[in-house]
Amino acid sequence: DGVELDITEDALTAIAQEALSRKTGARGLRAILEEVMQEIMYDIPSRRDVKKCVITRETIVDKEPPRLVLVDRKVKKEEPA
Repeated sequence: DGVELDITEDALTAIAQEALSRKTGARGLRAILEEVMQEIMYDIPSRRDVKKCVITRETIVDKEPPRLVLVDRKVKKEEPA
């Protein structure tokens, strides 16, 4: 829906480590991403103010919500999902 998805290097490493610990391989990668993105996949399409969704290590490991970068006329700002 026109929203950029950014997955940090640390997040990619955490996703791979989680898949290895689950012994799930490539299918596990998808499942891990779906788990952390489930709520925002339903929320973001109804919003017009979101420019980017950032998945961080904390999103994967600590289950923190992804960070959303909002479109603002003057300044772009980040807020938790």
